[in-house]
Amino acid sequence: MGANRNPRGLIVGNYCHDVLIKDDTVLAETLGGAVAFISVVLDGLNIPSEYVSKVGSDFSYNTNVNHAPIVSQSVKTTVFHAYFVSDPAEIRREDRVLKRLQSCNPIAPSDIPDEANFSFGMAVGIGGEISPETLEKMLDVCDVVFVDIQALIREFDEIDGTVKLVNLKETGFYHLLPRIGFLKASSEEAPFVDVDEARKLCCVVVTSGKDGCTVYWNDGELQISPFPTGQVDPTGAGDSFLAGLVAGLVQGLAVPDAALLGNFFGSLTVGQIGLPEFDSRLMQKVKDEVRARKTQCDGHDDGSRFTKLSGHEQFIASLGAAKLVSTRTVSPNVGDQVLDPNPGCTSQQMLFLKNSVHEEPINSIDANP
Repeated sequence: MGANRNPRGLIVGNYCHDVLIKDDTVLAETLGGAVAFISVVLDGLNIPSEYVSKVGSDFSYNTNVNHAPIVSQSVKTTVFHAYFVSDPAEIRREDRVLKRLQSCNPIAPSDIPDEANFSFGMAVGIGGEISPETLEKMLDVCDVVFVDIQALIREFDEIDGTVKLVNLKETGFYHLLPRIGFLKASSEEAPFVDVDEARKLCCVVVTSGKDGCTVYWNDGELQISPFPTGQVDPTGAGDSFLAGLVAGLVQGLAVPDAALLGNFFGSLTVGQIGLPEFDSRLMQKVKDEVRARKTQCDGHDDGSRFTKLSGHEQFIASLGAAKLVSTRTVSPNVGDQVLDPNPGCTSQQMLFLKNSVHEEPINSIDANP
């Protein structure tokens, strides 16, 4: 994906209300949804995008979002409960148990703008709000589409809303893979995608938390270095990663450099509870480093877009140094624990829905790939 002087994105997915619960205690209620995390990165890097999201009349974050959602008066905003424990070993598969308590209306193909002038699109559903028909409409109006696999393979228990994953081939989305530019999956989601088959149809990026990410394409694969950080809350890290990847690509970086930028923003996000805030000086430093890296790599042909070009290691060092610019701090004792008791988010990000929903935690339901 080459640089576009005026990149314009189409971001599709619902906002939600996240309730973060550790050891049966509610630690935070915060604005959530992939679009919320993605907008923090793209807006901070001045990448213009149009957002298509739906919420209910109970949505309390209207003054806290830069991109107004569609309000559905007859339904409520999507609500997720994320359950964490003090001892990560107690969780068998993932670092959290996720349950959908409420779901807003799905995003219909008619909600997608008809004009075909978006340089990129991002399908980032969280609660089953993106249908194959809606994704197909996005593919029609965007030059390249990035898809978070969670938008395609999540199912929800009819009784308690526990999130389950199903194989991609069992959904109605698999036939669209040849038209997708990049498919992003976490290491927990990857077993539900036949990566060896999918990589023949589109680029697949698998994130692995503290181990960085791996980029797969038809002719090869590449491991991209992580940025070490203390994990406080993993919520939204994959969304910030995807936003960083997209931001790098639309600004003309090669795939390895763009994926590195994704790892960078993912590492910043896990250091804060809920929706992160990025210091303006940090974002300016990142923009300067991306611009310098783009200039350094100008002249390389498209055939080298998956190659770690000369200077990649220096780009790692430069981004690492940029983290020092941020005024945000993380408790030095969090280590690999989740949800530090001193949350790094503002009161504005932790507004409550008018009718917040709480219930006792329920064990996760295993789903075999």
